[in-house]
Amino acid sequence: MLTFLAIYDDYNVISAHTLAMSETEKDPSTELEALEAKLDTLIAQFNQVKSENKSLKVKQDALVKEKAKLLEKTTLAKTRVEAMIARLKAMEHDS
Repeated sequence: MLTFLAIYDDYNVISAHTLAMSETEKDPSTELEALEAKLDTLIAQFNQVKSENKSLKVKQDALVKEKAKLLEKTTLAKTRVEAMIARLKAMEHDS
């Protein structure tokens, strides 16, 4: 719908055209701004997820290293306990 607005003053006639958008019509610049806003939001979300992913990978690497150390300690402790049991059994048989 096209409307015409005229403002009269003492010597000049100032007129302006306004275009009222119906619900089915879309202003390309408004649509572009909405798309830009959505894109900015997606970029921000992407960067946040990327940062979180990097952080999680660092934590995972640290946990994998910690697990390896704990497995090594567990194996060493198991070997020592088995050796102690073997010595105790040997002492029992000697007595």
